[in-house]
Amino acid sequence: MSNVAFETQRAALADVVAIPVTPFAEDGSLDEAVCRTLLRRLLDGGITTLTPNGNTGEFYTLTPEERRTVTELTLDEVGGRASVLVGVGHDVPSAVEAARHARSSGAQMVMVHQPVHPYVSQAGWVDYHREIAEAVPELGVVPYVRNAQLRGERLAELADACPNVIGVKYAVPDAARFAAFARDAGLERFVWVAGLAEPYAPSYFSAGATGFTSGLVNVAPAVSLNMIEALRSGDYPAAMKVWEQIRRFEELRAANGSANNVTVVKEALASLGLCRREVRPPSRTLPEDERAEVAAIAAGWSI
Repeated sequence: MSNVAFETQRAALADVVAIPVTPFAEDGSLDEAVCRTLLRRLLDGGITTLTPNGNTGEFYTLTPEERRTVTELTLDEVGGRASVLVGVGHDVPSAVEAARHARSSGAQMVMVHQPVHPYVSQAGWVDYHREIAEAVPELGVVPYVRNAQLRGERLAELADACPNVIGVKYAVPDAARFAAFARDAGLERFVWVAGLAEPYAPSYFSAGATGFTSGLVNVAPAVSLNMIEALRSGDYPAAMKVWEQIRRFEELRAANGSANNVTVVKEALASLGLCRREVRPPSRTLPEDERAEVAAIAAGWSI
């Protein structure tokens, strides 16, 4: 498939890439009805790119069947209103199976979660993504890079073999490293998505990113859209005003090695009456004394 065929997917990545939460029912099961309600809220809020089964969706706590359900109901709910980038990962056969399921369900792209393995070689990283990308040549493929050791040349090597590798979710917390990685891989060749959300978006945009992921968008779509509008117009002071507005919320999410990354988002949604606060182990709900602060922040945004 030619690069031209991926222009729609490339454009979708250069945007707010929302990572929807996965709501659970009182008995701990997947709450499909609430999941649909939250997706509609994002769509109605102007969000046009969604990543079901991302980290904010608690990907690693979902069973394969639950991940398939999330993929299917997301694509059903979206119905062409947005581009869908389905998170896949784990061992290669599981990732390939999930990518093919995403394709058959109507997704345009897959995001490949970082290989979770104690021993990742640079060449092995290429092999891992190549096997997945070659299984779904019609889909745009977006590696999720959290490995600070990975070299940009390896991404170029992967894309030489798999032209459907069109973008990167870069989530190493180092703007200078990102700038170097993007240039070593090919700045214009890929769509660069700032994978550490709004706090890193201004610095990563200054180095060449054109999209950013967001978990906060579940709570306040308008806040995320305000930031990308400012960044697209090169208005960094305006972008930093949004940054200041979200700073405390994101600090709470990032504390203690991002222990409460999803917890804080679900707590904010719970404070607004939109879903239950429960998360699955190894995450945990916030202690009572921290819940009020999250509720106050969410209430302060014009939602």
